[in-house]
Amino acid sequence: MTTIALFGAGGKMGYRLARNLLKSDYEVLHVEPSPAGRERVKKDLGIDCVDQAVALAKADAVVLATPDTLIGKISHQIAPSLKAGTMLIILDAAAPFAGHLPDRKDLTYFITHPCHPIIFASEAKEAVIKDHFGGIAARQSIVNSLMQGPERDYAVGEAIARTIWAPILRSHRVTVEQMALLEPGLSETIGATLVAIMREAMDEVIARGVDPVTARDFLLGHLNILMAVTFNEIPGAFSDACNKAIEFGKPALMRDDWKRVFEPDEIAASIRRIT
Repeated sequence: MTTIALFGAGGKMGYRLARNLLKSDYEVLHVEPSPAGRERVKKDLGIDCVDQAVALAKADAVVLATPDTLIGKISHQIAPSLKAGTMLIILDAAAPFAGHLPDRKDLTYFITHPCHPIIFASEAKEAVIKDHFGGIAARQSIVNSLMQGPERDYAVGEAIARTIWAPILRSHRVTVEQMALLEPGLSETIGATLVAIMREAMDEVIARGVDPVTARDFLLGHLNILMAVTFNEIPGAFSDACNKAIEFGKPALMRDDWKRVFEPDEIAASIRRIT
């Protein structure tokens, strides 16, 4: 049996993982520095947290469900207590990509991150529809990277990842560099920014006199079909009028060199800001 030390068990992310790990056969030792977090884990999940030293002494794998800005500090703090062969599991590529992990060649570094449930969910149950983040009812895909360690450890890390992010749609293996392209590059620098712009555009239409509910229904309804066609969820094509709007709208909204955000130096700069 693999013994897992879950750091940050009472936090927003750690609590999600603790809840899913309860359904598994793993022995889990929960570590949470905050009194409020420890109380939450005890009250809601019936779990007693343990001292950090106790958890590290027994752990085969350590999951750091902590903010990106603390990964470097915490990983260096606990490194002297980790026995050779221990797997350190990080939930985002930012800190590993930035070189913030300890120089311990005898440790395994495994990175895993959720894709979150896709917009075109095949399940129609109410619980699935409401699970936008994933890890409760809606299936989601995950990306994983074995940054260092023996190849056999990939299967060990992936099994833990499938447990903490369950239920799973697909599991993808990527490099740390590819994961950094996906986030922050694709999902945040591009995706989150454009979504924020769409929200600002909706608010502008409302400010110009359109009823708020009408504007929201109109935009989200159109996004449903526009995305279904664009991402080949259904066969179809945009109208000539829509294609003309895209042709003239793109240069008005986007710089010609916008794809530069995926260049290695830009990804590195973005991650430096995050960490």
